This record gives sequence, structure tokens and C-alpha cells, in this order.
Amino acid sequence: MQRTGGERMRTRLPLPTPPTGLTVGSFDTYEQAQRAVDHLSDNKFPVENVTIVGNGLRMVERVTGRLNQGRAAATGAAGGAWWGLFVGVLLSLFASPETNEIVVILLTLISGAVFGAIFAIIGYALTGGRRDFTSTSSVVATSYDVLCKHTHAEEAQAQLARLSLQG
Repeated sequence: MQRTGGERMRTRLPLPTPPTGLTVGSFDTYEQAQRAVDHLSDNKFPVENVTIVGNGLRMVERVTGRLNQGRAAATGAAGGAWWGLFVGVLLSLFASPETNEIVVILLTLISGAVFGAIFAIIGYALTGGRRDFTSTSSVVATSYDVLCKHTHAEEAQAQLARLSLQG
């Protein structure tokens, strides 16, 4: 059968589904849940039957510092310099033999830094002081469950009970 126009053959990816299985352990931190799964793995448990699930997801934004015009310019210049370096290296690869590659790279690096700083200052000015701090964001869970397929849950619980006795 021939396909036409807008029709395309697509590989269908499975839709995300909630994890299944029995809870064999609950932990306050991700590291504790990882330690539990690592213990199972060390004891030759088939860990492909295990899932770590984060519960009570929260978006956490950690403020890392003040943002002012100078810091915005410096950050923009640094990002622009990296782009300039990338473009300069690409251009120097395809330059004629009589071209000095170092000069090309330096000029594009400096140009990238200047344009990066200018655009960062413009972007900072457009915020009008509404956001004059820098931050990083991440999604964290308040607790973690280790789930296991029903066929292996009893064995997993027994091994994790031994782990808790070890301290």
C-alpha cells in the first residue's frame, strides 16, 4: 500500500503508565531508596522487577544569588563566548589555507561575548527589576517507595528486612 501526502508511518511509543507492584519499602530520601535497590542487586535479586517511585512531588527553586546589570552582562558574555568559540572552530575548519585560524576563532569568540553581553543586558532591562535574582529549579519528592512485581515481592521484603536489621 502506497502512502500519500500527509500520511506518515510512525512508530508508536507506549503511553506512560503508573508503576505497578507491591510496596516493599518506603524511604525519606532518594539515596535511601537507591541503597535498598543496591542491596537487592548485591544479593542477586532480579532488580529489573523493581521501581523507585517519588511521592509528593514539589518544584523547588533555590535562589543562588543577586542579579544586577553587571552580573547579567557577565553571564551573557560567557554564554556568547562559548557560542563564538563554537562558530569560530567551525569556520576555521572550512577556511582557506591562507586564513589564520587562530584569528578567526578569537574574533568570533570576542564577537560572541560582546553580543551575548548586549542581549543579556537588554533582557535584564526588559524585566524591569521584577526578577533580580538567579536560581536553579528542580522537582523533588517528599518520600520514595520501592515497588516490586508481585511475583518477587515477598523475597524483596525479606531481603530489605535484613538490610534494616544491619542498620
